[in-house]
Amino acid sequence: MNPEQFRDILAQHGIDLSERQLQQFADYYQALVTTNKHVNLTAITEKPAVYLKHFYDSLTGALAYPQLQSQALTICDIGAGAGFPSLPLKIAFPQLKVTIVDSLQKRINFLDDLVSQLGLTDVYLVHDRAETFADKKSKNREAFDLVTARAVARMSVLSELCLPATKVGGVFLAYKGSAGEDELQTAEPAIHKLGGQVNQVAKLKLPVDDEPRQIIVVDKVVKTPLKYPRRPGLPAKKPLS
Repeated sequence: MNPEQFRDILAQHGIDLSERQLQQFADYYQALVTTNKHVNLTAITEKPAVYLKHFYDSLTGALAYPQLQSQALTICDIGAGAGFPSLPLKIAFPQLKVTIVDSLQKRINFLDDLVSQLGLTDVYLVHDRAETFADKKSKNREAFDLVTARAVARMSVLSELCLPATKVGGVFLAYKGSAGEDELQTAEPAIHKLGGQVNQVAKLKLPVDDEPRQIIVVDKVVKTPLKYPRRPGLPAKKPLS
């Protein structure tokens, strides 16, 4: 997918990018591949693949959950790595207020430089573990309209990392490949324990290569019990069931 295809396919979905926004994506790509030479941010570096599998893929969340396109939501991106999906969403929909959490300082440093370079506002970067970011003592607990994660962990683990930060009445949005529904079958008991309820599984395909994607939309219906999330490392070692 080249930048022109990226623009045109998004326009077909009613998402019209300005020249400034297209330049921000171009600058994002250059910063990504330059920094990736000395900081491991991504295995995908070819321009067509970055535009398809990082930029466009990040924006599929706004197709599954259209409120992202127009509402001034507070978003938390858990384990964002090189900024996906939250920074492409922020570029396309500037009204969003974004908090990015990552456990590696080198990635946070990259994102800090990138946010400045792209001229983005209302983006906050936090160097922390997901398990402690929204624990029972944290001001971040149940503070966000929408919490999202992409390529971080299985749904049973991801739910424990994301739902504690999601406010009651808010949404947890999980980006998944073709295995999303299979993961969901084993994760539903954990989702319920954590105060969530599955709203929908949006099935999409990436343009160009038709690679399947699933966006799992989980509503936060009641408060998460204070004992969750458990201490760092435990959610992955012993997933809730």
